[in-house]
Amino acid sequence: MTLAALAAMLWSLPAAAQEEYRQPALENPESWSVVVIPDLQGYAKNEASQPIARLMTAWIADNIERLNVRMVLCVGDVVEQNDRIGNGFSGDLTSVRQWQGMADAFDVLDGRVPYLVATGNHDYTYTRSGARRTHLNEYFPIGRNPLNAAAICQFGLDSDENPAVENCAFELKAPDGKDYLFLNMEFAPRDTVMKWAQQVAGLEEYADHRIVLMTHAYLDAKDQRLSGPCKVTSYEPLVRNGRIVKIKGLPLPDASNGEDLWQKLVRPASNIELVVCGHISGSGFRTDRNSAGKDVHPVSY
Repeated sequence: MTLAALAAMLWSLPAAAQEEYRQPALENPESWSVVVIPDLQGYAKNEASQPIARLMTAWIADNIERLNVRMVLCVGDVVEQNDRIGNGFSGDLTSVRQWQGMADAFDVLDGRVPYLVATGNHDYTYTRSGARRTHLNEYFPIGRNPLNAAAICQFGLDSDENPAVENCAFELKAPDGKDYLFLNMEFAPRDTVMKWAQQVAGLEEYADHRIVLMTHAYLDAKDQRLSGPCKVTSYEPLVRNGRIVKIKGLPLPDASNGEDLWQKLVRPASNIELVVCGHISGSGFRTDRNSAGKDVHPVSY
């Protein structure tokens, strides 16, 4: 068969029926939505991929009314590197441009819907001793979104004892009249943060609230709670053969894994119903029973 004949035959074949686009809609018009944004680091680190993050938040903004979106949760790893003044070994942008690009992506949500942003392991700079710092509070301060400022009801502290958006809680009254508390905790929470979260969950004023806990690392792709030492990567101020020197597998002191969170916070609480996390490649889901005999549903994106 000649190429001309083949082309004529293909041209004569009926085109595959293209399904007509349907805008997303709620099955129950009386229900409401929470949108979860997974790890953004892969989009943040490259000039060419940052617009994808902006498309994601633009889609959310476009569907706020249609899906009755009342809260947006970002599970952390907002950037690939917290503190790179040169282009990263992974990606082509400095940390400032990574943070600024992701902060800009959220501009479209400001004043339209409250959002919580968690810290992931990539959102910190670690020293050899395990000290950590993040720029999250600089690029995502509570005041940038007036709806965040109106929703915040509790805040914890960072390692320098400053108020921290990675450790805070938003209160929300759902359209059906039920009260929710969205509790945000830093990556691998320190003991002081664990105690703070325990106190918040145990307050009498939240006894009848439905609590949604968000932290970066809790569940793996096999639906098991993360266990074992929390390990991170520390970067040295030295570039060898074009690659920054890094220390992988550095034990992070004063850090809680998923099993710690379950045993010390989630299981004893009677009002934590959902745990939202990220971190892993893949997804995970399970159902547990807390000490009050109620179901808890951890889900990882």
